[in-house]
Amino acid sequence: MAVLAASLQQTPVTFQHRSSSEFHSKPPTRLALTSSLKTPKLTIKPFRRRRGGATMSNTASGSYASALADVARNNNTLEKTFADVEKIASIFSDDSVLRFFANPTIGDAEKRGVVEEIARSSALQPHVSNFLNILVEMRRMDLVREIAKEFETVYNDLTKTEVAVVTSVVKLESQHLAQIARGVQKLTGARNVRIRTAIDPGLVAGFTIRYGNSGSKLIDMSVKKQLDEIAAQLELGDIQLAV
Repeated sequence: MAVLAASLQQTPVTFQHRSSSEFHSKPPTRLALTSSLKTPKLTIKPFRRRRGGATMSNTASGSYASALADVARNNNTLEKTFADVEKIASIFSDDSVLRFFANPTIGDAEKRGVVEEIARSSALQPHVSNFLNILVEMRRMDLVREIAKEFETVYNDLTKTEVAVVTSVVKLESQHLAQIARGVQKLTGARNVRIRTAIDPGLVAGFTIRYGNSGSKLIDMSVKKQLDEIAAQLELGDIQLAV
């Protein structure tokens, strides 16, 4: 993807050092961007992420997420920006909101007005609000959900955070989730573990844990698994009755 120079910041910042194991990006080729919209400086760079030893390919959404992460790190607001992006992801999970911003018959001024309202009601940081305005101007609001996902990946890489999805029949107590988090941390060597929960009555009892790249690793502690294994043994094994 060609590198796009725009602006998210009013004042120069000093870039922090990033080790190659945490974050990889190609040197940007800067292009001039003229715009009627007064926004601070944003640099969109080709984005490459490393997960589980594999380098992922460049994407537009990854480049936008990388640029926002750069600004957040330079302003020392990475945690707050991650929280803001989670708010945005929740808002844009509503299809009607996404359709509004994707509608070409609605002018940019009206869309920026809605962005302003979102920023006010959700208490977004100025650079996050400006980022949404840039997406409006660049006609890339259709990517906002993907950008939110990519930003989470960048955030997890930078903070060495492992995400574990715990699925159970009923809501687990916080102390049980804390024990699971410690277990996942021990297995993965992650600096941080973030637990997400889901409910699935089909498990009968117990729980499952998915973690790793795209949830590739599974720990199944459910009764359903045990019942399936018993059923498989009954179907495959010879049943002998004592006389």
